[in-house]
Amino acid sequence: MDDTPASNFLQTIISEDLASGRVATVVTRFPPEPNGFLHIGHAKSISVNFGLAEANGGRCNLRFDDTNPEKESTVFTEAIEADVRWLGYQWDGEVRYASSYFQQFYDWAVHLVEQGNAYVCDLNADEAREYRGTLTEPGRNSPYRERSVAENLDLLARMKAGEFAEGARVLRAKIDMRSPNINMRDPILYRIRKAAHHQTGTEWSIYPTYDFAHGQEDAIEGVTHSICTLEFEDHRPLYDWFLDHLPVPSRPRQYEFGRLNPSYTVTSKRKLKQLVDEGVVGGWDDPRMPTISGMRRRGYPAAAIRRFCDMIGTTRSDGVVDVAMLEFAIREDLNENAARGMCVLNPLKVVLTDYPEGKVETLGAPRHPNRADLGERELPFTREIYIDADDFREEANKKYKRLVLGSRVRLRNAYVIEADEVIRNERGDITEIRAHTIADTLGENPADGVKPRGVIHWVSVSEGRTAEVRLYERLFNHASPDRGDNAFLDHINPESLSVVQQAWIEPALADAVPEQQFQFEREGYFVADRYDHSVEKPVFNKTIGLRDTWVDG
Repeated sequence: MDDTPASNFLQTIISEDLASGRVATVVTRFPPEPNGFLHIGHAKSISVNFGLAEANGGRCNLRFDDTNPEKESTVFTEAIEADVRWLGYQWDGEVRYASSYFQQFYDWAVHLVEQGNAYVCDLNADEAREYRGTLTEPGRNSPYRERSVAENLDLLARMKAGEFAEGARVLRAKIDMRSPNINMRDPILYRIRKAAHHQTGTEWSIYPTYDFAHGQEDAIEGVTHSICTLEFEDHRPLYDWFLDHLPVPSRPRQYEFGRLNPSYTVTSKRKLKQLVDEGVVGGWDDPRMPTISGMRRRGYPAAAIRRFCDMIGTTRSDGVVDVAMLEFAIREDLNENAARGMCVLNPLKVVLTDYPEGKVETLGAPRHPNRADLGERELPFTREIYIDADDFREEANKKYKRLVLGSRVRLRNAYVIEADEVIRNERGDITEIRAHTIADTLGENPADGVKPRGVIHWVSVSEGRTAEVRLYERLFNHASPDRGDNAFLDHINPESLSVVQQAWIEPALADAVPEQQFQFEREGYFVADRYDHSVEKPVFNKTIGLRDTWVDG
């Protein structure tokens, strides 16, 4: 990976901090909540946090902010670890968990109570909402705000011991109910949750909020630059307030950057979960999903995703990024690195009447036109072949560059042929084309000077293999499916998936290993499915077309 620091405002801050001696070693962190699968927005955050640490000789921690046991599981932690590794990054040391610090958080909560900076509040959710005020009206002090330190300590200990029902009490910071920043209006530090935790089991009956845990985790781990997306900007005063009022071992600083919002995409975890739960997609790793695991299964190269994150830059403003930029990065990577192969999606038989029956001729072809290091592949050529039905017309004008009755076309890496007649079934459908080869055209132009119209792909009938091919397109047909008044499910693209159950592939493609990527010549880029592909039953997913065929409507 390129270790040249990216030019952006965060790199400027880090360079100044290193030059001034404010920090000796850069320490960042990527702190996902393990309540779902990571998506393309997280890929940007990963590239920022790990990339800045890498570029400046520092460290980046992977930490799970697992403070909400009801929505978290080891399924998500394992998937997140795999995603980070697949993207090409390695965290410093062991994986970290907020839950590892639960005792320290509780001790610090006790400290805040002892200092008169926190209190136990009995308001229920509706009452608390009423007392909190609005964005334009100040809040009011809770009637429980002036409890004594001794009473608060007693109630907090009993909360911890599990004496009270969920929702009966919370621990709140005592800050300022009239603050214009609503996050500073006596925020909740602890809630009662009678739920088992995936790391700590039933040890705890109370759990810290994300806002209370976040800054203290950073301080415990010696994080120097706590880099978040812009929605946390209004939380920064609270982040600093906790650090100011607790005996933390270090003093991190929070910085915010604009989050990644691609067009034609939904990144809300709640909405992604809805797509899964309602069966719109096949799961979190469905190749149409913007999750990292979905993009991986779709065949998006990790390097292309990192390249895309670099291309869009890191700024202080939110905005919508054209998803075509991601698709450009994918095509650019696959064009350079994907081996070539031939696949006929809509087979039509061609019988070469002058070619000997039973003969199998082994032709050679490069795996990549510009990559000699990828070697050669063998193509068996026979009397009967399949071409794509879309590559034949009985009549056509000169602009049509494929096979036409009475005209010539070159078979990719093979002979020039000429179509002589069509065979129809009783319904009048074309079921077969009779054609002949033009002599001495293997790697050569016809001696008579009559040039072929173009080049088409093909597969031997007897030597080729059948495969299932899943043709994926964008999941949404609206550039902003969940913005404004848009109901995002109304914009599902009904053609986002179609399946060809019996495509024909050149035989070597069946030997592909899962996740191996190819350009199926003239069709697009495809990948052997991560889970379903096998030599016995080849399955390929369409990654992306050879060119962008979307036009905004």
